[in-house]
Formats: sequence, C-alpha cells, structure tokens
Amino acid sequence: MKKIIAFALALCLLLPLPALADGEVTVSSECDISDIDVPLDSTVTNAAIGQTLEIGAKSAVLMEPNTGKVLYELNPDEKLPPASITKIMSLLLVMEAIDRGDISTETVVTASEHACSMGGSQIWLEPGETMTVNDLLKAAVIASANDACVALGETIAGSEEGFVAMMNERAKELGMNNTHFVNCTGLDAEGHITTAYDVAVMSSELIKHDLIKDYSTVWMDTLRDGKSELVNTNKLVRFYEGTTGLKTGTTSTAKYCLSATAERNGLELVAVVMAGESSDARFNGAKKLLDYGFANYNFSSIDAEIAEGFALEVDGGTQKTVAVKPDGNLNVLLPKTVSGDIVRETVFKKDIKAPVKKGDLLGTVTVKLGDEQLGEIPVVASEDVGKLTFGVALGWILKGLFQL
Repeated sequence: MKKIIAFALALCLLLPLPALADGEVTVSSECDISDIDVPLDSTVTNAAIGQTLEIGAKSAVLMEPNTGKVLYELNPDEKLPPASITKIMSLLLVMEAIDRGDISTETVVTASEHACSMGGSQIWLEPGETMTVNDLLKAAVIASANDACVALGETIAGSEEGFVAMMNERAKELGMNNTHFVNCTGLDAEGHITTAYDVAVMSSELIKHDLIKDYSTVWMDTLRDGKSELVNTNKLVRFYEGTTGLKTGTTSTAKYCLSATAERNGLELVAVVMAGESSDARFNGAKKLLDYGFANYNFSSIDAEIAEGFALEVDGGTQKTVAVKPDGNLNVLLPKTVSGDIVRETVFKKDIKAPVKKGDLLGTVTVKLGDEQLGEIPVVASEDVGKLTFGVALGWILKGLFQL
C-alpha cells in the first residue's frame, strides 16, 4: 500500500498545476490519497429521525434510490461545483450506451490528443494509445482518471462537447433542474454546477446498472499488464460494510465531495456530501448519513388483509360470486418505528357483471400512514366467471335431465 500511495503522490507532483495571481497553486483534481489507508471513525451513528447530524460540509443529502425519498438533507439545493462526482453522469451515459449495444466493454478506444491533454487525475494516456472500454472504466471509476473519462465520452458522442450536451440533456430528463455541466470530468470551470439533491438523483439512476458495481466496489486493480496500479479514491469501499460505490471529487474550488452508496438487508442508500471541509469530513459525513439511514429505515412488505376465499357478488354470471385476491403486497420504505400505524382503506367495484376474467381489476386497497398515502394494492379476480346465457342455461337443464 505504501508503494501505491507513493506512486500516486509522485504522479500528482508531476501534474501541471496552474499558478494563481498571488503565487499559490491549485490542485485541479483529486490526487491526494495520503489518508486512503486511514480507517473511518468507528463510532456508529445512532441518531433518531429528526435529530441533526454533525456533517462538516456545506450540503448533504441521504436518498433511498428506488423511491427517490430524501431521508436527510442539509442545504440540498445549494448550487456548488461538483468536482469529479461529475463523472457519475458521464458513467451513466456509458452504461446506457452499453445497454443499447452502441459499445461493449471490449470495444477498443484510441486516445485522442484532446483526451490526453487533461490535467488532474489521469492514467497518462498517450495520443494513439488503445485501451478497451473495460480498462477505461476501471481508470475512470477507481482512479477518477480524467483522460479515460474524456476518451469514453468521445467514443460515444464523437467529441467531449457533444458528450457534455448529452449529459445536460439527460440531466433535464432526470429532473436535475439545478445542474449544468461544462465538461465531463469535473475540472473546475465557470458555470459547472450542481446540487447535492441532483447528485443523489443521478447516482440513484447510475446504480440501477449492476455493471457499474463491478468497478465501484474494487479497492485496487491494475492496467497495462500490471504496469499501472490503481487504488480506489473512495475509502468507504475498504472500511464501510455494504459499500457499493460510488464516486469522490476534489478540487480547490469544490473542496471535498463524495457520493457514497451502500446496501444492507435489501435497503440501498445514496449519501451525498458536497463542499466538505476536509477529506476526513466527507468520508465520515457520508458514513454518518448511511448509519442514520440503516438505523432508522427499512422496507416493509404490507399485505392487503383480504381473507383467503373472499368473494364478491356477480350479476348475470354462471355463478353468483367471484373469488378475489390481492395482486401482491406493497413494498414501501418506512421508519422502523411506525409499522403498527398502517391504515388500509378497501374499495371494491360495484355492480360487477359477468363475464369476469381471471385477473380483472375488481378493487383497490389504499395503504396510508396517517394522512400520507403510501401506495395501492390492486384486488383482482382469482377465477373466470362466464356470462349466463340462454344456451348455457339450456345446457344445464339438458345435463340435469340426462342425469335423472
């Protein structure tokens, strides 16, 4: 590990660092991993719902990705530079391109001069060097390599500018109304902004693609037949149980950012920390958010409470009633303390007339927690009931006669 850290820091010292007017220099992207081997604070956060978490950052959000429900927030809509968590959107577009079949992980990419000109974190691609999408994803996700990210974007859109246009269009589709991307890497640029809420939204969309976790859960890997070593900039991968990703970001303007994802007992969470005061603050802040979520929430499977064999009257049918059943249960995210406060309101269809087909919707169970509607469970016919016609009635009569 010391060899890897020394190697990474040596690379950082070789990066082109633009001088500021007062003679200071700015680090253009995350390359300080000197604390990567330092464990997180082992204290488990047991704060109850409604309590305030101490998070050393300007903005933070904890979101459940399937429902989009925000479980905790701190200035969620404050517009801030995102640094390399920008790459979450870049990686989402790559995953979607793979799903469409436009590219595959084995697609060979040739690095352009533009991609190789990126500063900040990089794998030192040379113009004309070839690398598979798989290896470029390793570099972009694990080591936050800007050159690899641009190479991927150019492969999908033909240019970084075209790719950034796709990123902004996808952001609009996802309802990320406070986001504007200027590049695909997260290097500081005027007008390149987003919010903790919007980052949580795009993170939630990205982790729907299981393939991304093949990269975001990797602690260490190599490229170029072992000649280039990679170490994950997200140390939660090593030190936090259930971590599934996702992306770090650091610049002198954005400070310390992180979108962290983790899953335990079927509950997956997204914790976003932006403008953290230090690297330690972002990682421990995300840990506090995740601890809070896992301590206070879980998915509950709520049934309709309709007795087996329950039936409704049918007019004009070959039988007087039709058996019904709930079409599954309602899986809903709830605080662990409120399972006994659930209310069910059941409404059945009136004047049901034959014919009735198995699976026809005949009612609805509305599930509520206080005044909040949590969802609905459809109630459907569990059998067919034919229409009573003259021919059917005559058939019954004749059958009865022959049985005498």
